[in-house]
Amino acid sequence: MVYPTIGKWFRRPDGALLEVVAVDEDDRTIEIQMFDGTIDEVEAEAWRELFLVEIAAPEDWSGSVDMDPDDYKGTASNEMPAGFHDPLEFLDKES
Repeated sequence: MVYPTIGKWFRRPDGALLEVVAVDEDDRTIEIQMFDGTIDEVEAEAWRELFLVEIAAPEDWSGSVDMDPDDYKGTASNEMPAGFHDPLEFLDKES
């Protein structure tokens, strides 16, 4: 069993990455932040059922960065930063 320690990173069986950001021993809950920045809370009893594997912190930190592609100032007009290759990211943008 892996223990929820603040600052530790884990991988779910589906490949999703998460970090433990808080542990509330009184409420018996664990607050996690997914790689994309989403915050969630897990009951301590459910933690064991997540089948997590402890991993090193990811080198690619761009997952939780809240930056719109329009905010990026690249050197070329068609240049996009790493991590913005998701076509769904641009659906709400006006042409």
